[in-house]
Amino acid sequence: MSKDIQSASTLSNDPEERFENPGLPPHTPRKNESKPGLKKLDSAIVTGVFSLSALASLAAVVLYFVLPDYSTLGNIRLGNLVLGLGLAIGFGGIGFAAVYWAKALMNDEEMVEERHTSRTSPEERAEAMEIMRQGVADSGVARRPFITAALGGALALVPLPFLVPLVANLGEEDGWDISKLKHTMWARGKRLMTDGPHDMSRPIKMDDVTIGSVFHVIPEGLNDLSHEEGYADEKAKAVVLVIRLDEKDLKQPENSLDGIVAFSKICTHVGCPVALYEQQTHHLLCPCHQSTFDVSDGAKVVFGPAKRPLPQLPITVDEEGYLIAEGDFPEPVGPSYWERKK
Repeated sequence: MSKDIQSASTLSNDPEERFENPGLPPHTPRKNESKPGLKKLDSAIVTGVFSLSALASLAAVVLYFVLPDYSTLGNIRLGNLVLGLGLAIGFGGIGFAAVYWAKALMNDEEMVEERHTSRTSPEERAEAMEIMRQGVADSGVARRPFITAALGGALALVPLPFLVPLVANLGEEDGWDISKLKHTMWARGKRLMTDGPHDMSRPIKMDDVTIGSVFHVIPEGLNDLSHEEGYADEKAKAVVLVIRLDEKDLKQPENSLDGIVAFSKICTHVGCPVALYEQQTHHLLCPCHQSTFDVSDGAKVVFGPAKRPLPQLPITVDEEGYLIAEGDFPEPVGPSYWERKK
């Protein structure tokens, strides 16, 4: 047996005899502990970031009402952009300032607390309360009223960018204007137009729709609306997918126009655009949560979280051979809402 093995074999198995408790490392004071000016600067930074958070939340709410509904930056509505930035700066500022406060101003000395049984005595509870009071004292809440006020303001204002748009949409019908959700621009006689810019959108003839073809469709007159007149809102509800199948593949061919069917593109789960068509299975797939609808069977749900089929637009053909709507959808399009019966 080697010397090293012999030495190891003589060691005790008792951890207390084999190892000594090294204890806590020496406390290294922070720079601001020796320089009061730095501590004041850190306090000002925390106060400033809390205040910035509050101002960002308040500014987002003000700009939401000041900016026109149709103002955009690229394809992003400015009202939504400022609300998002307000929430990001509001919550981010609170998080950053809280972490900075803890690291720069609160007590950073390590402490060892001996383990004890779960049952506590009155003396131990009193000791716990004293520790909590000491923690409050270490945080400097009482000594730094400006930080406390800034934190309170930030916490009070940060929910506003989320809550105000909900309250701002309150209407007359049971507190919410849900009438806009019940109807679209589709009406009797409106031609089905290809979805595209105003100068490229065109009406669709029945003969243009061959078996297996797919058309993304909007109602006639939609592109004539301005943003102030609600172009984006109307298009979000009225977009339609037109598909032609062989009538023998349809389970209810009487609900088609020589195999042509038109369904809302708005998923009945959360409203994502359903536009991925698989020609062999006749399935429509929602890319957001994989709800799948069977076009050959009235767009019924065959997979995924959606609970209702896609609403079908009733269509016919006019004297010139163009596809037209026979009316609006027989039911509201898109996801459920609280007053929808089905």
